[in-house]
Amino acid sequence: MKKEFIEKQKKKLIAQRNEILESQAGRNEQLYKLNGSGESGDDVDIASDTIDRTLLNSLGEADQRRLQMIERALERIAKGTYGLCLLCNKPIPEGRLETLPYAALCVDCQTKEERRNR
Repeated sequence: MKKEFIEKQKKKLIAQRNEILESQAGRNEQLYKLNGSGESGDDVDIASDTIDRTLLNSLGEADQRRLQMIERALERIAKGTYGLCLLCNKPIPEGRLETLPYAALCVDCQTKEERRNR
């Protein structure tokens, strides 16, 4: 894999990581405000706050998983193994990495994993 491509992907991964971290900071602030407001108000306000908290927590969990995948991809770049499938060790096509820069598996192995996990 070309060094220029890997550098471009590294920059993309770092930008995505920064975006997630900023998003999490904003979400933490929103959760703080929701928790700080107490459970005052009518039943509709309380239900709305509960739904908001649940949604913010769910978004946070998804971002956390994505952040872990990004960190692992950055580690693979540092080790020189970026772009190689973790299961079959074959090169992951650049098109796949363009779309999903933290992809750890080639399409065939990803498909097998998804079938196995159903």
